[in-house]
Amino acid sequence: MKTTFAITCLVFGTLLGSVAAVSAEDADAVGSSTKVLVKDSAITTEIKTKLAAEHLTSLGRIHVETDSDGVVWLTGTARSQEAINKAVSLAQGTDHVRSVHSDLTVRQDD
Repeated sequence: MKTTFAITCLVFGTLLGSVAAVSAEDADAVGSSTKVLVKDSAITTEIKTKLAAEHLTSLGRIHVETDSDGVVWLTGTARSQEAINKAVSLAQGTDHVRSVHSDLTVRQDD
């Protein structure tokens, strides 16, 4: 009886240890992806705030997206080439931005 109980405890202990190790790995993976998402959205929000403060154009016309590597994509329209240049400059000057890709076009009838 004692032997059966000891073997049962050993089996359950091994199984629970494996489950705990896998759960810890999953928690680490979720934590790192959450950090990346928060970092990316923080960069995007900071750039949008800078664009709004400069009154370059409404946020509805310039769309900002940031990928997990800190690469910013600007898409949409602006009223002048100077506004496009300023938007790119503001994005490049933001912390943690590695590069900026601009697909902005000039549209004067906004």
